Amino acid sequence: MREPEHICAEQLFERLYKDEITSLRNYLYYKYGDLIGAEDIAQNAFIKLWENCKRISPEKAKSFLYVTANNLSLNVIKHEKIKLRYRSLPTQSTTKESPEYLMISDEFQNKIDSAIDGLSEKQREVFLMNRIDKLKYREIAEKLDISIKAVEKRMHSALIQLRKKIGNI
Repeated sequence: MREPEHICAEQLFERLYKDEITSLRNYLYYKYGDLIGAEDIAQNAFIKLWENCKRISPEKAKSFLYVTANNLSLNVIKHEKIKLRYRSLPTQSTTKESPEYLMISDEFQNKIDSAIDGLSEKQREVFLMNRIDKLKYREIAEKLDISIKAVEKRMHSALIQLRKKIGNI
């Protein structure tokens, strides 16, 4: 009787890592807005996959990664909320930029952030995966496990909402 295949084979694991690390990191970044945290959590998700590799078939590995990464992110967010209660006020920093430049830059960044934050989580994910990662709707649909029509609808809604807030994209 043949032993069931699992992701512990180094070549399989390495190929999955190379294929998915950037997408997983970006998924986390788009969802939670923290690039460094997204990188850490993506790495930790792969560690969890390796630790549990004997129980996971290659077909289920990608799903395991995304679910694990999402759960790890939620744990970090919960911890950050606790830290916020006890954090002291930030110190003033000095820069060499003119006050006008800083004001215009801050206003523009706030406008963009506000517009993207105003999107629903589902719209934001699809929008950033398409515009930043340059993924096609089909690829987004596969990663999010939704239909291409759902991707199209989310993108359409996101673009309408963003145009209202910041003009044509």
